[in-house]
Amino acid sequence: MCSHYTALKKQEQMEKYFRARGIPLPPKSDMWPRYQGPFVRRPPEHDAGDEAVPEREAVVGRWGLISAMTKADGLDKAGKLSTFNARSETAAKSFTFGNAWRRAQHCIIPAEAIFEPDWRSGAAVATRFTRADGAPLGIAGLWDRYRDAAGQWQESYTMLTINADQDPLFKDYHQAGKEKRMVVILPEGAYQDWLTAPAADTRDFLVPYPADRLVAEPMGKPES
Repeated sequence: MCSHYTALKKQEQMEKYFRARGIPLPPKSDMWPRYQGPFVRRPPEHDAGDEAVPEREAVVGRWGLISAMTKADGLDKAGKLSTFNARSETAAKSFTFGNAWRRAQHCIIPAEAIFEPDWRSGAAVATRFTRADGAPLGIAGLWDRYRDAAGQWQESYTMLTINADQDPLFKDYHQAGKEKRMVVILPEGAYQDWLTAPAADTRDFLVPYPADRLVAEPMGKPES
């Protein structure tokens, strides 16, 4: 699982690597659960036939998905749940993620880096993962909208994860004896297909990113 990442810092990066425009990026790029972060999606209005609607848009929302099915009296409880990652094996049948999965509300979370703890020394050493070629990571996710206490629609998103017990790189991270997980990093060539894929094809994209195309850099201090 991933509970810490670095979001893009410049609007130009969003347009260059993800061909997406939208509202300005948040001032904070050091991302933790429940922070407001940017994600890329196909605009919900795209299929309405309006030629002015772009194929992709950048949106800012809560990192930690809250389902559109959540009622007003359930918002407080939903907001306390750890929904920043979604297990791909169970997301379709989950109350929190099921609506977004069934509606194929796919998104891409742009990141300069993600962080995972390395426990091999006996302490959790924060390790920074980046692409070897210097390009940002495009992480597969789901998005949804929910009504807040004032009745206003709010955006939220989550990162999809897969098992990493056999992954050449990520199998060495997280605590011993526990299942290893990793986020789904998409190759650039799959961005558009992911954003437009129907729900029935979602699992086709949920595969490991080549380990030799990533760099793991210990940060020299425990993950907080």
